[in-house]
Amino acid sequence: MTTNPFDADRPPERERRRGDASHGNARDAAKQAGSNGGRRRRDESLMVPDVTFDSYYGRHIVKPAPWEKEVAAYLFLGGIAGGSGLLAAGGKALGYPALRRAGRVAAVGAAALGGAALAKDLGKPSRALNMMRTVKLTSPMSVGSWILTAFGGFSGLALASELGQALLDRRSSTGRPGTALARVARALEIADGPATVGSALFAPPLAAYTAVLLADTATPTWHESYRELPFVFVSSANAAASGLALLTVPVGQNGPARRLAAISALVETVAFERMQDKLGPTLSEPLRTGKAARLLRASKVLTIVGAAGAVTVGRTRVGAALSGLALMAGSACTRFGVFEAGMASAIDPKYTVEPQRERLEARRAKGIVDDSITTAH
Repeated sequence: MTTNPFDADRPPERERRRGDASHGNARDAAKQAGSNGGRRRRDESLMVPDVTFDSYYGRHIVKPAPWEKEVAAYLFLGGIAGGSGLLAAGGKALGYPALRRAGRVAAVGAAALGGAALAKDLGKPSRALNMMRTVKLTSPMSVGSWILTAFGGFSGLALASELGQALLDRRSSTGRPGTALARVARALEIADGPATVGSALFAPPLAAYTAVLLADTATPTWHESYRELPFVFVSSANAAASGLALLTVPVGQNGPARRLAAISALVETVAFERMQDKLGPTLSEPLRTGKAARLLRASKVLTIVGAAGAVTVGRTRVGAALSGLALMAGSACTRFGVFEAGMASAIDPKYTVEPQRERLEARRAKGIVDDSITTAH
């Protein structure tokens, strides 16, 4: 039985049940028995099982992305790296040395851990290095690899300048700065400005490209959220980086982190709600059910509580630490929740077929019936 609106022009089909010979089939069966030399013809419905559509010849309609939990961890760590790079640049520009140092250490550390998670998912480090052999602008993975490399290089140079200057100051306090060390520290100090600018420029793309990476797949929930998902991921990244800064920076210098946490939490909440509305009831269902729903509910609560704590009690050491932990945990739940929802939408065929039907019906309602091919019947 199809759902094609043109079926109204066809005569109604007689409903036939397996093994049911009571709905007008007895007479037909008798005729068939007479025409076949007295042998009763077996009803075909007895031979054909009821159809339950859950795959295409034993395969998923949409192939799930071959990613494990390491990729979800990479989404989280890459976001922390990008947000920390921005905070470090802000700390340098506004005169918050503790925020600058903590941001630089966090940016390099998170980028290194994220790269390690990505290499583990690829199977061996050589595959990650092979991705650097070419630049393919149509591939988010290729572009993202170069963004991560550039960000890591600039952030590493800025951190080296920070460490070099700290070592030089320590040696100078003892009266033995060393000529070679002084020259290296001077060179790194000159490179500090360009390195900070480069890190700040590549920080937003690093936080956003992971959303583009997911949306570029055929996974239904990820693909259809391509407009709003970058805003969700960037704001979540800034919230996580702000949370880490609240944990590591003295309360006298965490003002920019507290303000960024509040703004990021607001943007993330609004962007996520808008994303669900745009996806519609079918494609947003994986976000509202199962493991993904539990993670995303926890994310919403943790993010709001963390942002509220950063604003109200973020000037105290304990309050800042607890708020920072809540913000980081909320960001992690966002990344893992979106990851789980996408995987679920790829496995269940209804998230591929039903949106096709909805789009087809919308086009037919507009009178467009001859410019597309679809398998949604």
